[in-house]
Amino acid sequence: MSATSGYAVREAGVVVIGSGLAGLVTALNLARNAGRAGPVVLLTKTEELPGGSSLHAQGGIAAAIGPGDDAALHAADTVAAGAGFVDPAIAGLLTREGARWVRELIGEGMPFDRDTHGAVCLGREAAHGMARIVHAGGDATGRTLVTALARRLRESGAVRVETNAFATDLVLGGGRVRGVMAHHPEGWVLHRTSRVVLATGGIGAAFARTTNPAEATGDGLALAARAGAHLADLEFVQFHPTALAVDRDPAPLLTEALRGAGATLLDGRGRRFMAAEHPLAELAPRDIVARAIGRRVAAGEAVFLDLRPALAAKPGGFPTVLALCAAHGLRPFEEPVPVAPAAHYHMGGVVTDAAGRTSVEGLWACGEVACTGVHGANRLASNSLLEALVFGARVAEDLAKAPAVAAAPFALPEPPRVAGRSAMPLVDAMAAEARRVLYEGAGLVRSGAGLRAARARLDRIGVMLEGLGTAPAVSHHDVRRWGEARNRALVGRLLLHAALGREESRGAHFRSDWPAENPAARRHTITLNDLSAPVTALAVAGDPASGDAACSIL
Repeated sequence: MSATSGYAVREAGVVVIGSGLAGLVTALNLARNAGRAGPVVLLTKTEELPGGSSLHAQGGIAAAIGPGDDAALHAADTVAAGAGFVDPAIAGLLTREGARWVRELIGEGMPFDRDTHGAVCLGREAAHGMARIVHAGGDATGRTLVTALARRLRESGAVRVETNAFATDLVLGGGRVRGVMAHHPEGWVLHRTSRVVLATGGIGAAFARTTNPAEATGDGLALAARAGAHLADLEFVQFHPTALAVDRDPAPLLTEALRGAGATLLDGRGRRFMAAEHPLAELAPRDIVARAIGRRVAAGEAVFLDLRPALAAKPGGFPTVLALCAAHGLRPFEEPVPVAPAAHYHMGGVVTDAAGRTSVEGLWACGEVACTGVHGANRLASNSLLEALVFGARVAEDLAKAPAVAAAPFALPEPPRVAGRSAMPLVDAMAAEARRVLYEGAGLVRSGAGLRAARARLDRIGVMLEGLGTAPAVSHHDVRRWGEARNRALVGRLLLHAALGREESRGAHFRSDWPAENPAARRHTITLNDLSAPVTALAVAGDPASGDAACSIL
């Protein structure tokens, strides 16, 4: 390690940012090919492994491994759920390779739930034509899976894991990635590398009501946007229909597997209503179920989920759900529990090819932060963990074949100037306001007027947050608070811009002023330059893209 400009410089072959399923799978597969990939560093802003939304995933992994099922049927369901915007070739790739990876995990002894005969249990969820969802630990699939993989990663000793590391910017030079600027408890560090993988998860915590953990602030999307990457499908945000309607942030999630096992939705008078909304009733696509519940909640009517049929059908199958209900004084064995929709999953993200490569040279992405084209306008249930498995492995395979680029001499950039301690109350207030504005302006039902008002407000918040950046060195906690607020505002602005441009209703995107689907509509790709007030990216001296002769903040 060397030091210059008041911060440390650490060399790496590959830097993986994120410690959810996608990041762990990428890092583990890179570790197996460490000789070819070079030294691997995993950065995570959490205090320990694992982190991210994967840890909290109650749903399972969709895989065509059961009798009578095959990858083509799974791909067809994926395409149908995506409302016309799924790339069929990528869907086929996902389902073929996904089935292989799940079988491999089973063969390696991953503790998937089994029946009394030892066969892996297969559940059914919304919009799936077959029972093809594997679970581990009942409704604790995500935690079971990523905990096991994190243990393998630690035991491998082949990856340097740096926790409490908040990446603020990608460093660019000569038209490609040259490193990652991150703040650690000991101060600023430039991780110098020509290959970076974004596996940072989604943007759910940019909304005031979400099932996502607090760290899901859209950091990877913001990093990529500031680096000039192409982004797509940002307007498509899936709201989970059945979050517990209790005063808690994030909102506790009641897995869709409950409805797959027979749980029913009831209105305020105790009547089932989904059969009148869709032929699949409670197993209709998520956007339809979420809006059906949302309309009633918006009208002041309570909506309930009767868990008793599911609890009877799968005794011991939902320990996480039962613990959540108990923590909030609810009695699901005796009466239905209150539910309401909450922001859950982002179908959009950084555009990648089938190997996870983005439009920025030296930058890969996988997991929820990426937009592979497999989810379209509405993700099929339990395809998200599958996508992380498949594309995390594909990114690692591609990196093993992609040689590191020799470091060209350049002047090191200055770290970003962040808000100081005295400004933190204002930063926190703007972050909370940004979440509220995005949830109200780009929630389940949108309109042009609402989107424009929200965009104007977030534009002002974004400019104010950038303007607060005055201190080069502050506490690690304050850097993260300011950085996350900055990222929330940016991804919100990008999402609102994309939603305004989609003048139709499709999948998870519903416009009250454009309620019909436009058959001629196409997917939208945007960059940061499409916003009227671009924000900054770190650049190094001599970068042709910067037009600047000295290291700078663009």
